[in-house]
Order: sequence, then structure tokens, then C-alpha cells
Amino acid sequence: MPEYRFAQSHEWIAEFDGKYRLGISDFAQSELGDITFVEFPDEGVKLAASESLGAIESVKAVSEYFAPVELTVVRGNPDLDERPELVNQDPLGDGWLLEVEVSNPSQLDDLMDAAAYDAMDKSH
Repeated sequence: MPEYRFAQSHEWIAEFDGKYRLGISDFAQSELGDITFVEFPDEGVKLAASESLGAIESVKAVSEYFAPVELTVVRGNPDLDERPELVNQDPLGDGWLLEVEVSNPSQLDDLMDAAAYDAMDKSH
């Protein structure tokens, strides 16, 4: 089972078979409503923590999502081009957004584990 680490902005990052994937939390997808489109950054783009990765469009709104740590974009989830609803159906699994390279894995220690994220006050 991967160890999910969460940012206060509701993104998660976890290692799967030696590669890092990034997505949004179940809470975030439920707040957005039915997701209709996910915008990906270009492959190879390097971003600092808290920089915008792109936008997620839903029937309710368009929301940005952010890099939880310093990273380089490897690729977007190709399944989301045809089936963006995967983010709603399985946000911690098949609905992942990006595969990334983490520049400094020690930055993951600054993120919340699942228990701390679940305990976070999400009312703001």
C-alpha cells in the first residue's frame, strides 16, 4: 500500500513502483463535483512547491491544483483525456493526475500523512 502524503491544498503524492504519482484528495473531488476536464502541464516542466500545475474543470467551477513539493512533470494520466470522471470515481487510484519526479524526497516529510490530513479542519 503506498504511503500517501497530503498538502493543505488537498493534493496527494505517493510512490507507486518507484514512480511518484500526484492527484487530489477524495475531499477535493467531492467539493468540485463532476469533473469534466483536467489540464496538464507540459512534460519536463520543473515546478517549485506551491506552484500551479494546471486546472481541473467541473460542472461547478474551474480550480487550480498545485505542486505539493518541488517536482518535474513526467506525464499526465492519459486515461483522463477520455474519462475525467475517474478523478471522482477513484481519486487515490486510477484517477491520479500526474506522474512526477520528486527533486528532493525529504520535502515529502513536510506533508501530512493520511491521519493528519483526515484530522485537518477543511472548513476553510
